[in-house]
Amino acid sequence: MFSQGQLLFAGFFFVAFVIAMIYAYRKDAKLHQTFYKENYKILIGFLLFIAILFMIKIFFKR
Repeated sequence: MFSQGQLLFAGFFFVAFVIAMIYAYRKDAKLHQTFYKENYKILIGFLLFIAILFMIKIFFKR
C-alpha cells in the first residue's frame, strides 16, 4: 500500500513532530502554569458532555 520511502518519511516526520512538541511544551511550561491553572475543569466538563451524548444515544436507541 505504501512504499518504503513513504513509510520512512512518515516515521521520521512523526519522531521530529514529537520532539518539536516536547520542546515547545517545555519552553512554555511556566507560561502554562500561570495562565492555565484550572484547565482540568474544562477537560472534566468536556468528558462529561461526551458521556451524556453517549447516554442520550443509548437511551433513544431503545
